[in-house]
Amino acid sequence: MKKNAAQPFLAKRLKEKRRKIDLIDQKLLGLLNQRLRIALEMGKIKKQTGTKFYDRKREKEVLERLRLRLRSRNKRFLRERDVKKIFATIIRVCRRSQR
Repeated sequence: MKKNAAQPFLAKRLKEKRRKIDLIDQKLLGLLNQRLRIALEMGKIKKQTGTKFYDRKREKEVLERLRLRLRSRNKRFLRERDVKKIFATIIRVCRRSQR
C-alpha cells in the first residue's frame, strides 16, 4: 500500500529530474556548437599557415589537463576513462570539421 501512495510523488520527481537533464543537454549542445565554431576558425587559420590539422602533442595536453582537473574537482561521478573517451570524441569531431 505504501508503494502505491509514493508512486505519484516519485513520478513527479522523475519528471523533474528528466526536465533538468533536458536543460543540461541543451546547454551541452550549445557549448559543443561554440567549440565547433572555434575549431572551424582554427581550421581556416591552419590552412592559411600550412599547419597540420592533427597535433598529437596538443591533444595529449588537453586530455592531461582534463584528467588533472577531474582528479582535483570531481567527486568521482565521472570515471577517468569515460571522460577521456568523451573528450577524445569531441576533439576528433572538431578536427574533422577543420578539413
